[in-house]
Amino acid sequence: MFVGRRVLGIDPGLTRCGYAVIEAQSPPKALSLGVLRTDPHEALPERLRRIHDDLLALLHEFRPHAVAVEQVFFQNNTRTAMGVAQVSGLALAEAQRFGCDVVQFTPTQVKDSVAGWGGADKAQVQIMVQKRLGLNSPPRPADAADAAALALCYLAVAPTRERVRAALGVQP
Repeated sequence: MFVGRRVLGIDPGLTRCGYAVIEAQSPPKALSLGVLRTDPHEALPERLRRIHDDLLALLHEFRPHAVAVEQVFFQNNTRTAMGVAQVSGLALAEAQRFGCDVVQFTPTQVKDSVAGWGGADKAQVQIMVQKRLGLNSPPRPADAADAAALALCYLAVAPTRERVRAALGVQP
């Protein structure tokens, strides 16, 4: 049912924004993993424009069916939280405009789905992403692994989401 569908996972951040494009197969296949970077010395509008342009390029190149973005409820550093929120907003808006199924997951939901425990640490998530995608080594940096975990989380819940939508008569 989902074979061939592509999911773009986004771990939002202003300095480092992780991304991963995963294709639904058995096992899932990583088409692209990486990090979009901006210079912290550049002005905020320029940094946001760069990330925006890079996100659009990913959407156009890979044509994902869905985009999964990390939802962060709390961070100790207000400045970091603002940057994460701004990049998250860009990703959500552009994915919606592109016609993707857009979903947000908390870090706990992602860890539970991918590693089997919501309290898993970054290294455990990286190892499970490696195993689930059949990679030779854990994906690095952690931002790219987190983005891949978001995409894998989406693939895990997508069948249930579609059944619920069908039962309710709701269009994606």
